[in-house]
Parts: sequence; C-alpha cells; structure tokens
Amino acid sequence: MPESGPGCFRVPVWTQPPRVSGKPLLGVLDRGTTSTLGAVFIVVNACLGAGLLNFPAAFSTAGGVAAGIALQMGMLVFIISGLVILAYCSQASNERTYQEVVWAVCGKLTGVLCEVAIAIYTFGTCIAFLIIIGDQQDKIIAVMAKEPEGASGPWYTDRKFTISLTAFLFILPLSIPREIGFQKYASFLSVVGTWYVTAIVIIKYIWPDKEMTPGDILTRPASWMAVFNAMPTICFGFQCHVSSVPVFNSMQRPEVKTWGGVVTAAMVIALAVYMGTGICGFLTFGAAVDPDVLLSYPSEDMAVAVARAFIILSVLTSYPILHFCGRAVVEGLWLRYQGVPVEEDVGRERRRRVLQTLVWFLLTLLLALFIPDIGKVISVIGGLAACFIFVFPGLCLIQAKLSEMEEVKPASWWVLVSYGVLLVTLGAFIFGQTTANAIFVDLLA
Repeated sequence: MPESGPGCFRVPVWTQPPRVSGKPLLGVLDRGTTSTLGAVFIVVNACLGAGLLNFPAAFSTAGGVAAGIALQMGMLVFIISGLVILAYCSQASNERTYQEVVWAVCGKLTGVLCEVAIAIYTFGTCIAFLIIIGDQQDKIIAVMAKEPEGASGPWYTDRKFTISLTAFLFILPLSIPREIGFQKYASFLSVVGTWYVTAIVIIKYIWPDKEMTPGDILTRPASWMAVFNAMPTICFGFQCHVSSVPVFNSMQRPEVKTWGGVVTAAMVIALAVYMGTGICGFLTFGAAVDPDVLLSYPSEDMAVAVARAFIILSVLTSYPILHFCGRAVVEGLWLRYQGVPVEEDVGRERRRRVLQTLVWFLLTLLLALFIPDIGKVISVIGGLAACFIFVFPGLCLIQAKLSEMEEVKPASWWVLVSYGVLLVTLGAFIFGQTTANAIFVDLLA
C-alpha cells in the first residue's frame, strides 16, 4: 500500500468538519484542472503580496543583508516541508481545505482553534490592507495637491477621510455579495503590482535619485532577539499554506512528490522576489527605511507613483477575498455553536451575511484609522502566520504518523514524528516571542 495513501490513515468520523451550505468554508478549485506549471503560478501568486513592502524594514530589523538572507534561507526549508506535509495529510484524510484537514487529522478542538486563527489572521490582514491604501493615497494626494510632505491640507485630503471614502465606495460593495467571481482579476493585479514594485526598488537602487541618502547600513544584528523580530514579516510574506491545500487538490495529478517540486519552485521564485526587494530597498535607505518601503521614496517620483497605484488596486480587490474567507469561517463557527441546520431560508442567511460584513468592515476600518503603521499590524499577524506554517502542519504530521496501523515502527516513523515535534516547538516559540514583542513593544509603546 502506498505510504501516502488513505489506507494508511484512520480518521474518526466525528472529526469531520461540517460545511456551510454544502460547500467547504474556503473556496476550492475544481479537481483535476490545474497543470503543474499552473499550480506553481498559483502558489507564487498566493505567496507574494502586500507583505513585500515590509521586507526592506525586516532586513534592517534583522541586522543587515547577511542576517536577512540567512534567516530567509533557514526558514525556507520549514516553509516547504510544511506545504508538503499538508498535501500528504490532505491526501490521507481526503479533505480539500486547510481547516478541514486540521479538523480531520487533529480532531475537533484543534480544528476549531485553526478556524479561529484563520478568522483572526484574515481580520488582521484586512486592517493591514486599509493601512496600505492610506499610505499610498497620502503620497499620491500630496503630488496632486502640490503640497509639501507633512503639510496639513484641506479636510478632504485628510488620511482618515480618504481611507474611509475609498473603503465605503469600493471595498464595502465588493464585500457584501455571497460569492466572489473576480479572483482572477485580483490575482492579475496582484502579480503585476508585486513584480512592478520589485523592479522599481531594484532600479532605484542601481540608479538612485540624488536627493535620496541612505541611513546607517547595518552589517550585523544588535542581538539574537533582533533576528527573531524580523520573523513576523517573513512568516507573513511566505504564508500561503491556507491556500495551498485547495491548489494541491485542483492539480491534474495531485501527488505528494509532484507537489514537492511545485512548492519548491514556487518558493524559490518568491524568495528571489522578496530578497531582491529586501536587499535593494534596505541598501537604498539603510536603517532609515520605512515599514512600507514605498513611503521612503519622494512623492513626486512618477515611476513610484505608478507602483503605488498598482498596490492600491491590488489591495482594493484583495480585501474582499480575504474578508470572504474570514466571513465563511465565522459563519461556520456560528452555525455549529447555534446548532442551526445549513438548509435554512435564504432570507436569514442574507441578513446574517450583511450584518457580519458590516461589523467586520467597520471594525477593520476603525482600527486602520488609529493604527497608521503597517509594521505594527504585521508584527501581530506575522506571529499568527507562524502557526499556519509550523504549528498546525507539525500537529498534523504527528497525528498522521500516530494513526498509522503498524506494530513495528521503522526509523523513518520516528524521524517524522520528531520533525513534527520540532515544527510545533519552533512555531510555538516564534508565535509566543513575536506576539509578546508586538504587544509590549509595538502596540503599547
């Protein structure tokens, strides 16, 4: 019997997660329609995103180029192995989304914790998206109004007003519908925007503007804790694990070995983009780099202004998708808590969906207005991303191996169980350290 086949794995019936309206809580791609090359592109697209803007600051936090490269290369092994573990457990449990795999493999309690973590993570990411919109709009409005940076302008150029107006006009209408059919456009904008930002950062490093002078270029970390403080950004940037399980099951040949090649290629591409942006952005501005690297460039730079416009368009379409995922998880948790059958009238579902959307939207908007630094948000949700990369895959691997019906355990079994324990331990440490640092240093400072 194949090692990764379902026959090697026992899944208790009671751990199967219920579904909302007969569908998984997160959108699932059609099985058997995605080629290997297409899967690489989708995983790269899921990995790259707004977290790119924070990577130069992460290199500064880590203590320079050498420390930043070493940290990313070291974490890449765990990131790829986590993706492979999730595919193995998905195939063994015959589940097709991240939280369903955790439900089936680890049981009810861990499954609920996973869903709560996904809801909090998507909520925090939506806050980060609104902050990014405000950051880029500030620079664009400064150029259009021909005002010096930092000068107070008319009330309609105020940051809080522009973020609120953009959110109510564009994001809220896109967030209310039950289904989202514009993912392909969001994916295209995200890819184009991400690659354009990377190209601009590299070009501006090679041919810098005369008025840009870098701050101190760090060559070593101030302490080992400083290196760990850069981990939230890296975890936030490389976290594509929640999206990876549906992608694996959408492949024409959903095999663990093939998937290993897919995620390795995708992570190498993502690594190149993140390292190019991080290294060149850090060397351009040094320790003076902003948490959002585009804020470090002059407002009147037209090439950078185009990058800001791309980022705004990408975020405007990405927010509803993240909200949709978070809302679906909240819906599932609510229905199970209330014991409400999924076969309910459409009117009740519509009222609840609109209420959930309005509460989610208003809370994220309110927090974005009073937390203007994207670095503070990423420091919180980046620690949570470590749970998706390390903790839950590690728990799944441990439970999957413990459930194998073999009387004599080979050496490979002990190695994999030990590796699962290492993943959980490392992930728990990263989550605890970064979250405590975010609360006591960033948020309460």
